[in-house]
Amino acid sequence: MNQTSKKSYLLPLIIVGIMFFAIGFALGINSYLIPLLSKALNISSGQSYLVLAATFSAFLIFGYPASLVIGKIGYKNTMALSFLMFATGFYLFIPSARLGSLPLFLFASFISGMGNAFLQASVNPYITILGPIESAAKRMSIMGIANKLAWPIAPLFLSLVISKNVKDVQLTDINLPFYIIIGVFILLGVLAYFSPLPEVAAAGEEDSTEDCAYAADKKSIWEFPHLLLGGLTLFLYVGVETISLGTLVDYATSINLPNPGLYAWIAPVGMVIGYICGVIFIPKHLSQAKALLICAIVALIGSLMVVFVTESLSIWFISLMALGCSLMWPALWPLAIADLGRFTKAGSSLLVIAIVGGALVPTIYGFLKDAYGAQHAYWVAVPCFLFILYYALSGHKIRK
Repeated sequence: MNQTSKKSYLLPLIIVGIMFFAIGFALGINSYLIPLLSKALNISSGQSYLVLAATFSAFLIFGYPASLVIGKIGYKNTMALSFLMFATGFYLFIPSARLGSLPLFLFASFISGMGNAFLQASVNPYITILGPIESAAKRMSIMGIANKLAWPIAPLFLSLVISKNVKDVQLTDINLPFYIIIGVFILLGVLAYFSPLPEVAAAGEEDSTEDCAYAADKKSIWEFPHLLLGGLTLFLYVGVETISLGTLVDYATSINLPNPGLYAWIAPVGMVIGYICGVIFIPKHLSQAKALLICAIVALIGSLMVVFVTESLSIWFISLMALGCSLMWPALWPLAIADLGRFTKAGSSLLVIAIVGGALVPTIYGFLKDAYGAQHAYWVAVPCFLFILYYALSGHKIRK
């Protein structure tokens, strides 16, 4: 990328970085809601984690329609539309709290998840193809820093505005912070609509496939094995990353640690360290595939340490899981959509659908927690990281 190109990409990077922050903030709200709902509604951990399931299940339903919308109105307008969906979902949390209704909370989470699905479907491929594919992981790492720092800011913001210990919070106490959040997200939607974001396209994405010979004779995305395996890998990765980010406050509460809300920072700090490494080393010193391999090994070690050491120490090893997860998204996405040509948008929508892993894997964690205890529930991460290790070693290379 020459100096002129860097300058032209700087403003789009900043704007999209704000959107990645918004995604992380919206998902981080669940970290606060899960223990709150468990206490206020007197439900099990498995049931409280259905809030995450409702949020991420929207990706399964709206992942492909989002790609169709992008094709019709473009990336920028889809980003603006997604913020209005977010605001609608956040508004529904207010009557959900007043009525104390779990089904309404799940519906509100689902609508919020719909906004997340449309925003993820637009910003991830956008940032991937905004510049050279070999440096996509670097750009994704920069976005990841903005995204993961927002996760702990959400429960911290809620705690500060509500000004109560989590154990003393009533459901209706969330009204004021959610009104503020709604206003901010509507403003972000307006800013996205009027932002100077250029429309972009991947090599061969338009009518011609001359720049992508591998895709020239393909009829559909189902003929790209590296994409299909990448989708499954992404499914598992989002699940375990959501566990590392979304269970900290609940886990700290379960093992009776003081000020459990403060532990929400453990995983994001680990991830930001990983993202900084990605910005420094990719692609000059480290390929995207090698970064994925190293991260899979680190995350696997971290998950095993979480389940084997004592409870009071185990929570700190979740940061090692998170460190391993850090470069998985930046590396997985470009590896999976490489060589798709005119199928780039459709392939990206498949990967967005795979984000539904954030619905299934944490829900399994929640029910394992009910059955075997909070610490042993982290065993669910081990087979997930093993499959990610396989994709890093050979799965992404398959081109037949």
